[in-house]
Amino acid sequence: MLASGRGSNLQALLDAINDGTLAAEVVGVFSDKAKAWALQRARDAGIPARSLGPKAFASRADFDAALFAAVDEVRPDLIVCAGYMRLIDGAVVDARRGRVINIHPSLLPAFKGLHTHQQALDAMATEHGASVHFVTADLDGGPVIAQARVPVHPGDDADALAARVLEREHPLLVETLRRFAAGRIVLAEDVVHIDGVASAPLQLAANLRFP
Repeated sequence: MLASGRGSNLQALLDAINDGTLAAEVVGVFSDKAKAWALQRARDAGIPARSLGPKAFASRADFDAALFAAVDEVRPDLIVCAGYMRLIDGAVVDARRGRVINIHPSLLPAFKGLHTHQQALDAMATEHGASVHFVTADLDGGPVIAQARVPVHPGDDADALAARVLEREHPLLVETLRRFAAGRIVLAEDVVHIDGVASAPLQLAANLRFP
């Protein structure tokens, strides 16, 4: 996992693994922030954790090459970006195509980039949410695997909307990874296939399960 902040999605995965509802293993956690709380969560769980400082490298490409060389050392089947706040060099992504996913707090393709909750409010959206997608060189533009939707309520501010999305974000990521762990999700010719069939994004239902 790659994270830049507190690692709440990481904790959701660890909790699901520990309670036996997710058949997976987190083999390493990496960050561009030495003080990211996600690293401490990993260390507390006995998981290798490492940070690299971007300022120590001459370019973004050099930083990404070094970071992902460290990631490759733990031999992950899947790389999960959860709250990782840096763009990833296209060459690095292309070399791992179909093995890097990200969770983004909007209903992609709407509201890419930062400040997504305020973007939704400014656009007077009536619905908002989160998406899990494959990472490509296009910012938040890779094929969408799954989504969770929440209503936008009158009087919402960005913080209230963010909290509502986060409640759905954690189960969305866990449910998506259950299908990855079972070998049910693959990327083929830039199209998401679920159970061998080209599929529209899965939608997390109110009972926190995919239909």
